[in-house]
Amino acid sequence: MSTDAPVVNETAQATDRDRPRLHIHPEHGWLNDPNGVCRIDGTYHVFYQFNPAGPVHDDIGWGHASSPDLLAWAAEPVALRPRPGGADRGGCWSGCVVDDHGVPTAVYTAVGESAQDAGVALARSDRSLRSWTADDEWRIGTPDDPAVSDVRDPFLFEYDGHRYAVQGAGAVQGSPQLLLYGCDDLASWTYLGPLLTADDPIASAVAAANIWECPNLFRLGDSWVLVLSLWRSHVLSGVRYLVGDLVPDGTGLRFVPSTGGTLDAGPTFYAPQALVEDDRVLLWGWAWEGTGRSDEAIRAAGWCGTLTSPRELVLEGDTVLMRPAAEFTGLRREQLSCASGDPIEAAAFEVQSAGRLVLRLTDPQTRDEYVVAQSDGPVRLLVDGSLIECFGPTGTFTTRAYPGAHGQWSIEADGAVTLWRLGLPTS
Repeated sequence: MSTDAPVVNETAQATDRDRPRLHIHPEHGWLNDPNGVCRIDGTYHVFYQFNPAGPVHDDIGWGHASSPDLLAWAAEPVALRPRPGGADRGGCWSGCVVDDHGVPTAVYTAVGESAQDAGVALARSDRSLRSWTADDEWRIGTPDDPAVSDVRDPFLFEYDGHRYAVQGAGAVQGSPQLLLYGCDDLASWTYLGPLLTADDPIASAVAAANIWECPNLFRLGDSWVLVLSLWRSHVLSGVRYLVGDLVPDGTGLRFVPSTGGTLDAGPTFYAPQALVEDDRVLLWGWAWEGTGRSDEAIRAAGWCGTLTSPRELVLEGDTVLMRPAAEFTGLRREQLSCASGDPIEAAAFEVQSAGRLVLRLTDPQTRDEYVVAQSDGPVRLLVDGSLIECFGPTGTFTTRAYPGAHGQWSIEADGAVTLWRLGLPTS
């Protein structure tokens, strides 16, 4: 097992109270986008953008964690690394994993000399997904279109018996679009034109950007849902969803949105990836570090970034909502007392409230106190180290707050409240 593998359970350095213990994140180094989420032979696999050399975005490859139950995550060897002189010498950026006729295959963004020098590459593994062999060249590059300077983040889906890939695209000073490829044969891709452009008034209003990143396209209920991460003038500007339909368009397809909204209203949620199962759609997002953690603190700790809880997506009317995966209740340990204002004696905990809820973080030495999250109605709140996830009837909110050595969590609530310590079932 690689020494670059992540810590993904409660053995994470217990003295670092900012470190999530029950979520996927690196023991050291940098993490960003989840990649290649899949379930192969009953085992869940989550890959992610990873720099084991330091807590900065540089020399990006794919880290890897696996789980039989979405609760306890095992460290796996690093899957992909940039190859000097190779097609991915500038980085192995985001993509997906498909089970291609029995061969797990990573379909990922291979970066050359710069972000504008990128294409789609393939890497293949056996059923363990622990050892990968990457192709020496791209399947596709940037299309010959002056309106497109950047392409990345292929995501594969099926429609009417055929396999397609949607790819994020746009221009630094221009408009976003999504590119569509036919790829029944992963070795031979056919460009089918844009799936969606900013000329669509609903997409333009809901998801204004220069580049649409990390597209995910899947059926939810009777509709198709498209998830987009927004790159605006070098700023990562949140995640939106569009609900609509896929329609034939010449030799390709076109996505026609009817409505849309914000997938997560928190300040530290980006680049999610979905896993479409037979009976549900799961999704993980990247929770980046918040403003409460300085560059000096990150360098001293040696780690940066975490993934969210696995979330189930549901469509209620024309609104896409998220809730923790059903398995997540398996992390509940003993119930704790929850008198208003009393310190919560747990590094990871869950609160369910039937009414108004306020989560506070207080430093007893400085007496600094601030509100981390609040809800005026029913809410399910998950806290793990510095990661806070709020699930309400109208939306989800992901943020970060850092207890450090002395910080104390407390809640204030109206109505019935239940509080559990969270931990692995064997703890």
